[in-house]
Amino acid sequence: MVDDTDLALLSDRVLSDMARIRPVLDKIADKWTIMILTVICPKPSRFNEIKRRLDGITHKALADALKRLERNGLVTRTVLPTTPIGVEYAITPLGHSLREPFEALCAWALQYGDAIEEARVVSERARAEN
Repeated sequence: MVDDTDLALLSDRVLSDMARIRPVLDKIADKWTIMILTVICPKPSRFNEIKRRLDGITHKALADALKRLERNGLVTRTVLPTTPIGVEYAITPLGHSLREPFEALCAWALQYGDAIEEARVVSERARAEN
């Protein structure tokens, strides 16, 4: 575990670099980015395959996210010479560099998801009683 001094130093460093950090986090820390990159990390995938694997994402949300990921260098888009024309999305080396932090974040979500849900239920119960 990191001690309080290290946490304070890390916090100070992050806050002093916020102008550089925030725009990057805005590009990768949205609702779907982690899940999209998780789907295409093992192998390139077509649009409908990605959509099928991401239960709940709309066509527009996926199209917008893939365009943004391509624009930011995290995904490539390849038009396939098929009839009808197909499009395949693949993760770039830059996108792949997010694998380790995303895996850690997903592991954290699995480990602490129940605790977060429990805290939410307790909070809502307390709010309802007041």
